[in-house]
Amino acid sequence: MRVIAGSHRGRTLHAPRGRETRPTSDRVREALFSILGDIGGASVLDLFAGSGALAIEALSRGASDATLVDSSPAAIEAIKRNLESLGIEAEVVRGDAVAWCEQAKRRARQYDLVFLDPPYRHGSPLGAGLTAALAGALAPAARVVAESDRRQPLGLDLSLLDERRYGDTLIQIYGTD
Repeated sequence: MRVIAGSHRGRTLHAPRGRETRPTSDRVREALFSILGDIGGASVLDLFAGSGALAIEALSRGASDATLVDSSPAAIEAIKRNLESLGIEAEVVRGDAVAWCEQAKRRARQYDLVFLDPPYRHGSPLGAGLTAALAGALAPAARVVAESDRRQPLGLDLSLLDERRYGDTLIQIYGTD
């Protein structure tokens, strides 16, 4: 796994050990960021961050800041290792995704770009809770990117802007306007 483009292009990323984390493939990340276009200056929230590849790719492409949230100690370790090896500053939080969104709302923190990549087996049931939790954490004109198994879409209650399939992976891009 590597950074696809930007200031850290070609640099290697490490994934957490074990089967709990399923990193977004290079091919899917490349396609996704091609669809998103310019993300320069965006504030990014990466929930269920895993290796941190999505937020790191965004930072490499000019995002201004990122918060990476995951509940797994192995994922947090991999994220910190990747950030350190690339010399990137970002906020790393070990915790529950929904709880973090609630906390962000209370602190009036808003994000322009949100990545949601929960474990595929938990995807569908999380949709309603994540939609509600994200409500106050999204900046005007924010985009939310949900990655799930094509057979169990996350199903957020937001405006669907685009949807793409890559094998068993479904990418849905939502907007707030």
